[in-house]
Amino acid sequence: MTRTAAGPLAALSLAMLLSSLGTSIANVALPTLAGAFGAPFQAVQWVVLAYLLASTTLIVSAGRLGDLVGRRRLLLAGIAVFTLASGLCAAAPSLGLLVAARAMQGVGAAVMLALTVAFVGDTVPSDQTGRAMGLLGTMSATGTALGPSLGGLLIAALSWRALFAVNVPLGIVAFALALAFLPKDVHRSGVSRPRFDAPGTALLGVALGCYALAVTVGRGEFGWLNATLLSVAGVAVALFVAVESRVAAPVVELAMFRDRALRASLAMSALVSTVMMATLVVGPFYLTRRLALGASAVGFALAVGPIVTALTGVPAGRLTDRIGARRVAMRGLTGIAGGALLLAVLPTTLGLAGYLGPIALMTVCYGLFQTANNTLVMAHVPAPRRGVTSGLLSLSRNLGLITGASVMGAVYAVVSARLDAEHGRAAAAAAGMHATFVVAALLMLGALALLGRTSAALPREVTVAVRA
Repeated sequence: MTRTAAGPLAALSLAMLLSSLGTSIANVALPTLAGAFGAPFQAVQWVVLAYLLASTTLIVSAGRLGDLVGRRRLLLAGIAVFTLASGLCAAAPSLGLLVAARAMQGVGAAVMLALTVAFVGDTVPSDQTGRAMGLLGTMSATGTALGPSLGGLLIAALSWRALFAVNVPLGIVAFALALAFLPKDVHRSGVSRPRFDAPGTALLGVALGCYALAVTVGRGEFGWLNATLLSVAGVAVALFVAVESRVAAPVVELAMFRDRALRASLAMSALVSTVMMATLVVGPFYLTRRLALGASAVGFALAVGPIVTALTGVPAGRLTDRIGARRVAMRGLTGIAGGALLLAVLPTTLGLAGYLGPIALMTVCYGLFQTANNTLVMAHVPAPRRGVTSGLLSLSRNLGLITGASVMGAVYAVVSARLDAEHGRAAAAAAGMHATFVVAALLMLGALALLGRTSAALPREVTVAVRA
C-alpha cells in the first residue's frame, strides 16, 4: 500500500472498527443491564435492536447524502455523532435514555458504514482496491470478534458504562485522522447540488424499519404484529418506487438495478450474510446442548469464526488484486457452501473439531467473498454514485444478518422442537443444526448460480487479473 494511502486508510479502518464494535459489544451486557435497571429481557434487548435498526434504516440514505453534500464532511459528522452518542450511552440514567442514545449511535454508525467503503475509490490506486477492501473487512471482523471479549473485561473491571465510554477517545482519534488525511470535498462553482430526496428517504426508512422489526419482534414466533409490519413495509416499498421514478434526484436511482451484476452482488451479499448469521444463532445451542460445553468454551468456539475472518481480510485483498475479483468470489462461495454441507452431514461424534473445522472453512471463504464482492461492485462505480452504492452493499449485508437471525433461527427452532420431547435435547440440537445448514448449503448454491449467470455482465477490468 502506498504511503499516500496509509493515512486515509488508517482513518477509514478506525471508523469501520468503531461501527462494528458498536454492534457486538453491547450483547454481552444485556444480563447486567437487566439487573441494573430492573428490566426484563424484552426491554433490555432494545439496547441492541435500537442500534441495529437505526443503522440499517439509514445506511442507504447516508450514502446518497454523502454523494450530494460531500463524503468527507458527512463522515466527519457521522463520527462526531457516534462519539457524542457513546458518551450519552455511558452517562444514561435510565434504560429509555440508553436506548435513545444507542439509536443515535446507530445513526452515526450508518454514516460510517456507508462511506468508509465509498472512500476507497477516492484514496487508493485502482490496482490496490482489493487490498484496501480486505483491510476494511479485517477491521469489521476484528470489531465483531473483539466486542464480546472486550465487553466482558470492561464489565468485570469497571462497569457496563465503560462499554460505551471506551468509544469516546477512539472516536476522537478517528475524527482527527479523518480531518487530517481524507481528501477534501470538491464542489465546482456555478454547479448547483440537487436537492436531497426527503420523501424517498422517509419511505425507505419506513420500509426497512418495518421489515427489520417484523423479523426481530416476537422472538421467533410469527404473529399478527409481524404480518402487519411486513404489510406496511410492502406498501412503503411500492410508494418508494413510485416516488423515486418521479423525483429529479432520487435517493436510489432505480436505473441502477438494471445492472445485472449489481443486482447479483447485492443478492449474493444478502444470502451469504444470512448463512453466516446462522453460525452465530445456531452455534451456541449446538455447542451447549449437544456438545455440553461450558460458557468459556462456547465463547472460545464462537470467537474462532470472527478471528479467522479478521486474519483472512488482507490476504484476500492481495489475492483479489492478483487473480481477479470474480475468481476469488467464486472460490469464496464454493468454500462457504462446502463448509455448510459439512456441518449438515458430519457426525456429531467428531465433537468440537467436527464443528470448528467447517466453521473455519466457512469464515476463511467468507473473507474471500466479502473482499471480492465489494471490489466487484465498487471498482466500476462512477464517483457520484459511490456513496449510495456502498450504502446498498452495507444494507444487503445488514438485511442478510437480520433475516438470518430470524429465518435460520426459526428453522433450527422448528426442527429441534419436534424432536426434543421424543429424542432428548442433545439429539434435537444436532438435528436442528443439520437441518439449518442443509438450508444454508442450498442458499449458497443459489448464490453460486447468480454469480455464474452474471459473469458475462461484469466489466472486463474486474474479471481479469490485475497485476499489482
